[in-house]
Amino acid sequence: MVRKSPGFAAILFVVPPLAAASAMSPAQKAIVDRYVAAARVDPGFSGPSAERGRAFFFTRHAGGKSDTPGCTSCHGSILAGPGQMRSGKPIEPMAPSVVPTRFTDAANVEKWFKRNCGDVLGRECSPAEKVDVLTFLLGL
Repeated sequence: MVRKSPGFAAILFVVPPLAAASAMSPAQKAIVDRYVAAARVDPGFSGPSAERGRAFFFTRHAGGKSDTPGCTSCHGSILAGPGQMRSGKPIEPMAPSVVPTRFTDAANVEKWFKRNCGDVLGRECSPAEKVDVLTFLLGL
């Protein structure tokens, strides 16, 4: 018979984030750590959240270009599959489980955040938004 105790529940709560963190490459972890450090400047930042990242990714936003109201406008909603730019150019799957080199080049990650956040939001993403989206995507 298995007893449920507060300690058991706490272990279940802690294991998924640790599992996701251990699956990150050193390059991916360095990028996440850099955005976490930048986000900590905001006193309201409570740490990275895959849940917030998922919600951000799948939300239709206002303020950006009308033909790209959300991340799914180009990346699609099946992140293990390819996306497509408005120009018709294909985009590799966002899931690092499919494309292991995803999110390993800090300059490339920042370039695409700058471009995509401008198109979707009409502004730069905050460090907290970036780390939340990365935390979500790195768990795929």
